[in-house]
Amino acid sequence: MTAPILAVRGLVKRFGGLLATDSVDLEVLPGQIHALIGPNGAGKTTLIAQLSGELRPDGGSIDLDGQTIDALPASARVARGLARSFQITCLLSDYSVRDNVAIAVQVRQGHSFHFLRNVRRDEGLRSEAETRLAAAGLAERADEIVANLSHGERKQLELVVALATKPRILLLDEPMAGLGHAESQQMIATLRELKNEVAMLLVEHDMDAVFQLADRISVLVYGRIIASGSADEIREHPEVRKAYLGDGDAAC
Repeated sequence: MTAPILAVRGLVKRFGGLLATDSVDLEVLPGQIHALIGPNGAGKTTLIAQLSGELRPDGGSIDLDGQTIDALPASARVARGLARSFQITCLLSDYSVRDNVAIAVQVRQGHSFHFLRNVRRDEGLRSEAETRLAAAGLAERADEIVANLSHGERKQLELVVALATKPRILLLDEPMAGLGHAESQQMIATLRELKNEVAMLLVEHDMDAVFQLADRISVLVYGRIIASGSADEIREHPEVRKAYLGDGDAAC
């Protein structure tokens, strides 16, 4: 059997009396898009924050390529090959599109983003940034200040920035949020093309996108995984339909 890139075992997170993550088990395999779905307040963002290193779990383990990482800070996890794309885009708004990507490349190489002047002088960093922007259809926007981009362009750029760290696995937190239909379809096509390059854990409310993209789906309700399986298995799962997708004859 193929070993998982990401393996979560018995993960627990408490906030006072609230059990936000309830003994979660989860695996993401190479070349796989694994979607994590659930209603608002289910604990999806808390789980992603633990995987990325923003929150320390109270129990359980997180393994990346067979090595336990749950005690590592976020920066060390990025260095090991885990990157996160945020629900609310997290970019340097006052800098150019090219600068944002070049800084991500520099960070991947182990340098601080404070050396922005070096980023702008380093032809190797600029060249890789421009290559990645061209592949994402953003080459003509390389000199544009990020604050001037449309929401859809910012989403695309955020994905480019995450990929510039050359992750083994990408945590995607609602990449379709705020996108129109055409932009969503472009994002779906982009993610589908990337599947051979990087495994993904996808948190998403757009169920059309989930069913188009996901090889496997896990359903989180009140911090607990209530079902995992293929899209067809999740569509037909009675507990999932009742808790999330809608009972009876609701379309999903």
